[in-house]
Amino acid sequence: MEQFEIAHLKIQGVDVIIAFVDSRIERASAQQQHATQAHLQACARSAGLAGNVVLVWHDGAERMKFFAPQQQHPFFRSVSYNYLYQLVNRTLSCG
Repeated sequence: MEQFEIAHLKIQGVDVIIAFVDSRIERASAQQQHATQAHLQACARSAGLAGNVVLVWHDGAERMKFFAPQQQHPFFRSVSYNYLYQLVNRTLSCG
């Protein structure tokens, strides 16, 4: 069973589940990234968590990258990985 550290919060009135994933996700195709997001979304729903799952990771240069709905891009561009990581408040288990 995989476990992911997540920050479950409200951003501008919208529930968001920020999942911290391995940087290898960057080398995955857009289809694979979407499949990973959909899998974590299903896990989150099963765990009773409301909101959209956003994937967040460090790239090789320690910059934050993310896979999020377009309307949430401005927020994720405005914050750092370290800031978001400080907000981790749960672990999500996916089988």
